[in-house]
Amino acid sequence: MAWFSLFIAGLFEIGWAIGLKYTDGFSKLWPSVWTVAAMIVSLIFLEYALRTLPVGTAYAIWVGIGAVGTAIMGMWLFNESRDIARIVCLMLIVAGVIGLKFVTPSTS
Repeated sequence: MAWFSLFIAGLFEIGWAIGLKYTDGFSKLWPSVWTVAAMIVSLIFLEYALRTLPVGTAYAIWVGIGAVGTAIMGMWLFNESRDIARIVCLMLIVAGVIGLKFVTPSTS
């Protein structure tokens, strides 16, 4: 259950990172409300995962999911660069996240 919680935390991290783009410096009410809500939910799920997973591993995976997901969403929503070097670097992050998953024992 810890790994699932960590995955959900990462998805909400993507949500709040993308949400920041829409808050306009937290001057727009509803985008700001949804962004802060996503931050809180993300941290709650991260905290739950940290009950059984090592902090370094959980944090690295949480950030990795958020970074890759946010970059992909940026390409899709904001027409950000899709050059091959960027894609390769994102794939390296994914490889690191998968590697950490397979070498980290969980007590849950």
